[in-house]
Amino acid sequence: MEDTQENIQFQLTDELVEKVEILVEDQNDIDLTTLLNEYHHADIAEIIDELDVDDSVYVIKLLDSETTSEILMELDEDIREKILKNLSTKEIAEEVEELDTDDAADMISELPESRQAEVISQIEDDDHREEIQELLAYDEDTAGGLMAKELVKVYETWTVAGCLRRIRGQAKDVTRVHSVYVVDKEDKLIGRLSLKDLIISKSDQKIADIAKDNVDSVHVNDDVEDVAKVMAKYDLEAIPVVDDNQILVGRITIDDIIDVIKEEADKDYQLAAGISQDVEADDSILQLTRARLPWLFLGLVGGVGAFLIMEGFHDIFNKYAVLFFFTPLIAAMAGNVGVQSSAIIVQGLANDDIKGSVNGRLIKEMLLAALNGTILALFLFLFVWITKGDFYTALAISVSLIAVIIVAGLIGTFVPLFLNKRGIDPAIATGPFITTSNDIFGILIYFWIAKLILGI
Repeated sequence: MEDTQENIQFQLTDELVEKVEILVEDQNDIDLTTLLNEYHHADIAEIIDELDVDDSVYVIKLLDSETTSEILMELDEDIREKILKNLSTKEIAEEVEELDTDDAADMISELPESRQAEVISQIEDDDHREEIQELLAYDEDTAGGLMAKELVKVYETWTVAGCLRRIRGQAKDVTRVHSVYVVDKEDKLIGRLSLKDLIISKSDQKIADIAKDNVDSVHVNDDVEDVAKVMAKYDLEAIPVVDDNQILVGRITIDDIIDVIKEEADKDYQLAAGISQDVEADDSILQLTRARLPWLFLGLVGGVGAFLIMEGFHDIFNKYAVLFFFTPLIAAMAGNVGVQSSAIIVQGLANDDIKGSVNGRLIKEMLLAALNGTILALFLFLFVWITKGDFYTALAISVSLIAVIIVAGLIGTFVPLFLNKRGIDPAIATGPFITTSNDIFGILIYFWIAKLILGI
């Protein structure tokens, strides 16, 4: 869709939302349409986010489908779902027909199964309908579920002149032409063609003579995260998708990959914060409770475990009560170091930067933790010795701190690597799991070393 005007300085204000609400209430369609046409579809989506459902549906029905189809794809899924519930299958089909096949398939997949078939049957363009049905058959987390069918392809036997004529017909259905893909007579992907090479080549040259055969591609069943890594590694704006027979079946563009990266980042952030389900701030209390409670319970279990450990060393408190007051410091340092170590490993795994053996990684982390721990322990030793005047107590606390930091660093490194090997999202390791486990181990090591040095 070509936008009449892009307001890159757009800032949503209460006054603008109120003005839209008044125009909707007055059913002043002319002024409302004129106002909204001044803004980009993404800006209109922000406005609709602030309206109630009835007003949102009114705006969607008022504007043309070419505009509203783009607006709907910009909306949050929950808001889009509410709006679609208030549209007929015919109206939804009209929106779908304006979208690229990948976005159209995404919108239809969000509908209840009972409505999906009805909407598909209302799509008038037979080719568009068949391509959408093909995409719906793929898992949403695979390249096939993410790809679009719209692309520009040419056959290796064509001449440059014939190629240009045919490209004009194909390009009208493609929003952005990043590359021209070259296929053989069986539609197998064999290369790519830059628009520059096509323009400067002689009209009678064969496409096979000017095509580049080093074309990156992904398989329809590849995981979307793997696709994102390939596109990021090779700095691609689009990548072709092939099936088992190397037949070109679609392409994935960078805007879809950005959405994948954002969703994965949101999920990892929630896991790191101890939220086990994909939830949002506007979800119900029950949904938020289900997402948070498991990790909060783990924290509770960890606290009980720490209590039991401390209770087992109660004899130390009778003679060295000062040790009790440094327990929060030891637990906090263990948790912080563990989270730091696991965060670096998780980030490296996400970016595919983790190289070498696990043993080498653990040794490096142990040396790093030992250095950091020694520096911090020296400061703590001087503080305790000066303020409490007890050399051995200061020594016990300081040595314990070094040991705790080393163990926490090793746990923070090993756990995400172990989870990744087992096919579990390692981001889970940066949350309460690491913090709780390191709190328990930290307190155990602290009192054990203190008891050993102080001879209790």
